[in-house]
Amino acid sequence: MRGSRSMMLLLSVGILASLGAFRVAEADDPYIYFTWVVTYGTIAPLGKPQQGILINGLFPGPRLDCVTNNNVIINVINKIDQPFLLTWNGIKNRKSSWQDGTLGTNCPIPPGRSFTYRLQVKDQIGTFMYFPSTQMHKASGGFGGINIYSRARIPVPYAKPAGDFHLLLGDWYKAGHKALQKTLDSGRKLAFPDGLLINGKNKGIKFTGDPGKTYMIRLSNVGLSTSINFRIQGHKMKLVEMGGSHTIQTTYDSLDIHVGQSLAVLVTLNQQARDYFIVASSRFTSNVLTSTGYLRYSNSKVRASGALPAGPRATDVTWSVKQARSFRSNLTASAARPNPQGTYHYGTKKIAKTIQLSNSEAKINGRLRYAINGMSYVNPSTPLKLADWFNIPGVFNLQTFNKRRATAPARLATPVIGALLHDFVEIIFTNTENTIQSWYLAGNDFWVVGYGPLKWTPAQRKHYNLVDAPLSYTIQVYPKSWTAILLPLDNKGMWNLRSQIWPRRYLGQELYVKVWNNQKSLYTEYDIPKNALLCGKARGKHV
Repeated sequence: MRGSRSMMLLLSVGILASLGAFRVAEADDPYIYFTWVVTYGTIAPLGKPQQGILINGLFPGPRLDCVTNNNVIINVINKIDQPFLLTWNGIKNRKSSWQDGTLGTNCPIPPGRSFTYRLQVKDQIGTFMYFPSTQMHKASGGFGGINIYSRARIPVPYAKPAGDFHLLLGDWYKAGHKALQKTLDSGRKLAFPDGLLINGKNKGIKFTGDPGKTYMIRLSNVGLSTSINFRIQGHKMKLVEMGGSHTIQTTYDSLDIHVGQSLAVLVTLNQQARDYFIVASSRFTSNVLTSTGYLRYSNSKVRASGALPAGPRATDVTWSVKQARSFRSNLTASAARPNPQGTYHYGTKKIAKTIQLSNSEAKINGRLRYAINGMSYVNPSTPLKLADWFNIPGVFNLQTFNKRRATAPARLATPVIGALLHDFVEIIFTNTENTIQSWYLAGNDFWVVGYGPLKWTPAQRKHYNLVDAPLSYTIQVYPKSWTAILLPLDNKGMWNLRSQIWPRRYLGQELYVKVWNNQKSLYTEYDIPKNALLCGKARGKHV
């Protein structure tokens, strides 16, 4: 609960200093360094003391601020009693899936050991987050925000904000990760969450700004399973970025943020000087959870009052679909490179492969599991990336996914989709269930070209947005619906495609995508890091 420093209005340089960046290299692509110590600690976000996962004593963890192309070196020291990994949600790790921090790419950090991540935020700007990828650790903390700022020579399509807040929204349980994991391991579903948090608090979080000035508010849903609507009493929000891409600047009264998603808005303090309520509430739930805080004008002498600002009806899916369809890429804004975002004409590219993925709930060996195309993922003892690099047989087989019949009974498997480097791929996510889904693909971003009800057919392609669809790395699929994305697989490596609904992911709703070619070259993929942890059948191999 000592994360107040991430709630202050600080510029990027100030944040870097406060979080312990101790050296910046004199080079075109600077290096910044951090040491993060992962421990248990007592927290009480819902009023009841419980064990949380802290980073450098903070819950939530420290905010990571960096600039496009920075090399970010983070030494993570694991002082909890279980193997641990952090993953970097939305960070592409170009040419280096070694740094992705999932069990398909990395051996977990044993208790008492450390591992140094070497990230380069190459050609990226925007709002992201990190969190634990191992077990159900995310349910106890260990998460934080990532802000990637544009280089000074690359203009952004708005005036420089007076300050920058990153709000971490999410559902929360009073039971810790071990208890929740035990419930899932027993074959039972988790109960409804106990509450919602904003930066680790259910009520009373405060953000202060000067009247007349405009501030950037970044919103990330770090929760386990609940979509969230966010709004500010008496203030409009201008969407300027989502999924690491500048958007057409549309104004909203409230915004839905689905699990694993991040976006950024501009808010101008143009009302009477006083305090105003901020509200986060659960979406698509019959029992509505709410978390509240305050936006305070620096010269305020009046407390917030009146009714909380109303959001959409909690169970209204149509409202959310309509809002999602209103998001558009800003084609004239500069990307992280000097070229405008619209210079890559994705709508004219020939599709090399169409992949259809359908989520499902299943009973396997009498226990609850979740599956993709009838396959419920099981992590092998040897990470897939290590098995691939060292040519270790018997860990995975690319034919497992290709030969799977959609009508076959669900089973345990380790599915990996094979794709050639630079393939332009269409993925159709089909959701036949009554609950919303949220999907993530590591190492890549994609154009969200279409949403629709019921079953997808090739005829739906004529309704795709092939001009200015939003770019993202996480996408929701509404109940009894489909979502279509297009993406160029231009990042060689082993990449996690997973449900962001964490209990589903823990119980098997994930797979990996191997993007490859036969050429071994540092131009397309970096070699295994010298500090790579080795486990399973890779133990004892020479790095």
